Amino acid sequence: MVGGGQLARMTHEAGIPLGIRFKLLSASPQESAAQVVRDVVVGDHRDLDTLRRFAQGCDVITFDHEHVPTEHLRALEAEGVPVRPGPDALVHAQDKGVMRAALDRIGIASPRHRIVTDPADVTRFAAEGATGGDGYPVVLKTVRGGYDGKGVWVVRDEAGAAEPFRAGVPVLAEEKVDFARELAASVVRSPHGQAVAYPVVESVQVDGVCDTVIAPAPDLSGERAAEAQRMALTIARELGVTGHLAVELFETRDGRLLVNELAMRPHNSGHWTQDGAVTSQFANHLRAVLDLPLGAPGARAPWTVMVNVLGGDYPDMYSAYLHCMARDPQLKIHMYGKDVKPGRKVGHVTTYGDDLSEVLDRARHAAGYLRGTITE
Repeated sequence: MVGGGQLARMTHEAGIPLGIRFKLLSASPQESAAQVVRDVVVGDHRDLDTLRRFAQGCDVITFDHEHVPTEHLRALEAEGVPVRPGPDALVHAQDKGVMRAALDRIGIASPRHRIVTDPADVTRFAAEGATGGDGYPVVLKTVRGGYDGKGVWVVRDEAGAAEPFRAGVPVLAEEKVDFARELAASVVRSPHGQAVAYPVVESVQVDGVCDTVIAPAPDLSGERAAEAQRMALTIARELGVTGHLAVELFETRDGRLLVNELAMRPHNSGHWTQDGAVTSQFANHLRAVLDLPLGAPGARAPWTVMVNVLGGDYPDMYSAYLHCMARDPQLKIHMYGKDVKPGRKVGHVTTYGDDLSEVLDRARHAAGYLRGTITE
């Protein structure tokens, strides 16, 4: 697995019961997965020679992020290295412009969009969709490299549109969608085309970062849930995805589903599956990239809630275990081995049960207590 973050750490954990030998390319020995994986190569995923050396002896290469240069992946494939997902699929998660063009081609709805060249072009884009006023605000995104709110701007006039262009990379303009909530549809697809779909979840964002995931999404009709799953399965098939695909969606106030982002790897919106699904996203991602039969994706309980644990001003989170575990013996805590820094994702908690209000309260209390924002 290329990438040493928490996604690699949890994927490695899922492979242990299957006896899967796991090799890791990590930026440093201190990264989350590098702390627990035995076979670690420290190197730069942007260097082709490093990738070639890392690939020696590997049956298959997969990823915990999308940042390996596409041309390097094509070179590995040309040399006979199985790369899953392959570069022709992964580029759609790497480049937002390529992704939007592909969704248009296969008929999957997404926000109105266009590559823009300068602030004046942003103003023209805004006006193209205006039904009144000047069409602002507009969302601007760098086509590559953004995540967790980075590389994304909400601009309200032409002067405010200048900053995204300073990086010297293409910029994608999108309409600012008036959405009711954010959903995520996760599917897993194997090389021979077997696919499974997880229950559609609601994802609650705070300051551009995923805070809470509720599985299944409350008050989502069976028809709408099936529509979201069909969209995700269609994208996985048409783009040739192997492994886990997370499709982040807007549910608009007028009842539409629009694709926001794609991720071709285990994803934060799927962490609930570790404790809440028959087969976790991590286990099914491994099964897919190894072309093993996929596991059942169904939920184990009526409701599962995952809340991310962010770092705060309270560095000793582990002393909070006593309170959290005693208060809620069914609570599941997953920490990533990271140094605690304010706002940094350092872990998550999951709870499950029959009553959504109670399950939400338990998860949010535990995450808050671990962070230090709740003290009793």
